[in-house]
Amino acid sequence: MDMKFQLRTSMQQRLVMTPKLQQALKLLQVPTLELEQILKQEMMQNPMLEEFEPEEEELEPSENGDGDDDETKAESETEEPIDWEEYFDDGFKATGWEPEPEDLDDRYEKVAVAPQTGRDALLAQLNLDLTDELDLQIGEYLIGSLNSDGFLSCDLEEVAREFEVDLSRIESVLEMIQNLDPPGIGARDLREALLLQLKALGEEHTMAATIVRDHFDALKNRKFADIAKQLKVSPKDIQDVANDLSRLDPRPGLATIGDDARYVTPDLVVEKVEGDYVVYLNDSNIPRLRISRTYVDELQKSRAGGDVETRDFISSKLNSAKWLIQTIEQRRRTIVKVMQCIVEDQRDFFEKGPRALKPLTLQQVASRIGMHESTVSRVTNNKYVQTPRGVFELKYFFSSSLDTEDGETMSSKAAKTRIQEIIAAEDQQRPLSDQKIVDILKEEGLNIARRTVAKYREQLGILPARLRKTY
Repeated sequence: MDMKFQLRTSMQQRLVMTPKLQQALKLLQVPTLELEQILKQEMMQNPMLEEFEPEEEELEPSENGDGDDDETKAESETEEPIDWEEYFDDGFKATGWEPEPEDLDDRYEKVAVAPQTGRDALLAQLNLDLTDELDLQIGEYLIGSLNSDGFLSCDLEEVAREFEVDLSRIESVLEMIQNLDPPGIGARDLREALLLQLKALGEEHTMAATIVRDHFDALKNRKFADIAKQLKVSPKDIQDVANDLSRLDPRPGLATIGDDARYVTPDLVVEKVEGDYVVYLNDSNIPRLRISRTYVDELQKSRAGGDVETRDFISSKLNSAKWLIQTIEQRRRTIVKVMQCIVEDQRDFFEKGPRALKPLTLQQVASRIGMHESTVSRVTNNKYVQTPRGVFELKYFFSSSLDTEDGETMSSKAAKTRIQEIIAAEDQQRPLSDQKIVDILKEEGLNIARRTVAKYREQLGILPARLRKTY
């Protein structure tokens, strides 16, 4: 076999993702809160950027870099707008003043106190009950082994081997943890969590405790008639007990051990003004940036014979600053454009509610505004909008379609809303089967398979008919 090295030349077109374009796409995708932090970081790194209030720009237009020399202006005029469409590949994932006496405290930075975590609160309670150092270490280990729901996620025998003590000592410390607040904390399963909560309420000897302790599987499957037969009471009595048990917390540690609640800050706002829906960005906290006049003057001096290194540094930072300002402005226009398109297509939703939501895809919006589908996807990713009907993620307005008998289409989200309404209005003693729901929807002109109804019902967290029955 003849083997030899060869050199060949070829030409091919390939997109090169420059750092600037990566930054542009990142800024397009991030939500408003994250964008605020990114821009503040950029201001710290680039002295050419400075923040200003919109009122300043109106009063002093020359401060926005309009005084650049001819060369700088030429550079600005040749800047090409960011072409999102060329970069849609998902292959990449950057004095003499003295204070008054009452102001002395303000001379020192006030350090924020770290909030106490749920586990810290439990340990603080346990320290009041335990004095033995080893027991405290065991208690800290067990509390550290609680999951976000407050359930114990470790094996007690393994803990006993870890601390080289008897299992009874581990169980004793666990019992003390289970007496802490909130009730139910430290349980090993849901059944034990409910029993602990009943005990805290002084109801450990009631019928409810008996049902949870001895008939838990039947209770979970809502087999009220079977439980009633064994306890020699009526099914309605068991139903009433089940309703009472529903007031207990199935995840007792969620508020204590779980992560802090995430607060959503809408990126956009839609308001109805004189019959029309107006879209605007909720970006009042985003720094308004402009080119620093001071450094532009310094650049002009360096070009007149100043230090070459200084000139190159300022020129580099100037180009970066101009690119960032341009990118942010284009981001604002793109996001508003996408939301305006959504509002136009989903106007019935804003007027009538979720039942009027129409089928809509990313591709449809992309075609309407002349952008690539992946650009629209990035715009809608992790973005929220405040509307007269509440706060929604932008992804909420996109859904597949279902055919109706009149030849029109219905959004799958609208179909789910209708299924939810039908079940909410049913006779709870005779709940509707999935097939009956199919028949009702068919009478309303929507052809939908029974398995689709079952899938939507499960996605809505609604039990099947046999488990919804009440007595």
